[in-house]
Amino acid sequence: MDQRYWDELYGSRDQLFSGNPNGVLVTEVAGMTPGQALDVGCGEGADAHWLASRGWMVTAVDISRTALDRAAKLNAGDRVSWTHADLAVTPPPARAFDLVSVQYFPLTKENSSVHGLLAAVAPGGTLLVVGHDPADLPAEFDRDDYHWPSEIAATLGDEWKVLVDETRLRTTPPPPGSHHVRDTVLRAEKRH
Repeated sequence: MDQRYWDELYGSRDQLFSGNPNGVLVTEVAGMTPGQALDVGCGEGADAHWLASRGWMVTAVDISRTALDRAAKLNAGDRVSWTHADLAVTPPPARAFDLVSVQYFPLTKENSSVHGLLAAVAPGGTLLVVGHDPADLPAEFDRDDYHWPSEIAATLGDEWKVLVDETRLRTTPPPPGSHHVRDTVLRAEKRH
């Protein structure tokens, strides 16, 4: 799943996703004090726009230039910085973000960016990782190739306080053609 793969996927239709922010993001972040946010795998920008509309300064990162070009066409003012990067190659700055949001981003074990994402959370900041429940994925999908929210939670040391580590029903219908009815959610706060 390199840049070419994602550019071709986004280029295959006028709009790949709904244009609405992810439900878990809205639920978990709605009451937080805005600060600096990192939107990992921002795609067409719905989450970044939602965060910006609530006062966050957002660094929205994606490997796909096609997705970033599409996202940037929506007016977010100067609250969103659209950034082309492969976080497995170039990690984000350490201790720089009050929120690191990872929504359905494929955290492969082969090209893992997990350590860089954990390091990017500022003291007192929040890590929010959301994935599809592996039980909802097709049988041919090798779940062992990926880091899952609960596995990440199990690796967090004493500098973290896990606030949510659970599987729950999706708050919105699954994308057309999929059977994703449950989300796995990790929300953790880095201690000061």
